[in-house]
Amino acid sequence: MKTLSFVSMLLLFLFCFSTQSYPETLSSSEAKITQPVDISNPQESEQEIKLNATEVKSGTIKAETSPENAKKTGNFVQETSKQEVIEEEEKDETVKIADPLYPWNKAMYHFNDKLYFWVLKPVSQGYSTVLPEDMRIAVSNAFYNITTPVRFVSSVLQLKIKDSVNELIRLLYNSTAGVLGLVDAAKEDLSISRKEEDLGQVLGSYGIGHGFYIVWPFIGPSSLRDTFGKIGDGFLDPVNYVSPVESSLGITAYDKVNTVSLHIGDYEDLKKSAIDPYVSIRDAYTQYRKKKVEE
Repeated sequence: MKTLSFVSMLLLFLFCFSTQSYPETLSSSEAKITQPVDISNPQESEQEIKLNATEVKSGTIKAETSPENAKKTGNFVQETSKQEVIEEEEKDETVKIADPLYPWNKAMYHFNDKLYFWVLKPVSQGYSTVLPEDMRIAVSNAFYNITTPVRFVSSVLQLKIKDSVNELIRLLYNSTAGVLGLVDAAKEDLSISRKEEDLGQVLGSYGIGHGFYIVWPFIGPSSLRDTFGKIGDGFLDPVNYVSPVESSLGITAYDKVNTVSLHIGDYEDLKKSAIDPYVSIRDAYTQYRKKKVEE
C-alpha cells in the first residue's frame, strides 16, 4: 500500500514536471503564440497577434525554401532576364529607312491603292472565276521557270554555288518533266525547293544599304538600292526581250493579274490591321528585304 502510494506520488511529480518543461522545447515563434495575450489593451493585443502570425509565416516560408527551390527560382529569373534581353535586341534590330520623298511616295501609294481596288482586284476576281486555281498555279510555275536567269546570276554573284546549280537543275527538269515549267516536278521528284534571289539582294549582301525608300507606280514599294537591282533584273528577264514591246508588256501584265488572283485578300488584311497602312507597308517591305538579304 505504501509502495502504491509512493508510485502514485512519483507519477504525479513526473507529470507536473513534464507539463512545466514542455514549452521550453517549442520554437521561439510557437512559444510566442502559446503565451497568453493580455486583453486589457485590445489594440496592443491585436498588434501582438499580427506580429506573431507574421513571424510564424516567415519562418514557414524559410523552412519550405530548400536549396533546390532556390536554384529553380534563380534559373527562372535568369531565363526571364534573357528573354527580355532578346526582345530588346529584336526591337533594336528593326530596320529604319529614310523617307525623304514622302510626298511623292504617299501619292504613289494612293495611286497603287486605287489601281488595286479599281482595276487589279476586279480583273483578278473575274479571271479566277474563269480559270481554276490549279491552272493558275501552273501558270505561276511557268513564269517562275522563265525567270531562272535572274536567280541563277544572283546566286553566282553571292557565291551560292549550291543554289546556282539547283537553279540549273530546276530549269532543265521542269522544262522537260514539268511540261515547260507548268508543273514543279523538281520539287515533287527531286525535293529541290524554290529560292527567291535577285540583284537587289546581291547588292544588300555586299553591304550596300537601301539608300532611301521610294514607291513606284504599278511596281509598288522599293528603295534606291532595290530600284537599281530591278533594272538589272529586267536585263536578265527573258520576257523583256519579246518583240514587239506591246507583247512583252502584255505578258508582264498577265503575270501580274495571275499573281494577284492567287493572293486576293492579303493586301486587304494588312490594311485592316494597320493603324497607318502607308507606314505598315513601308516597314513590312524593309523587314522583308532584310530577311531575304540575310538568307
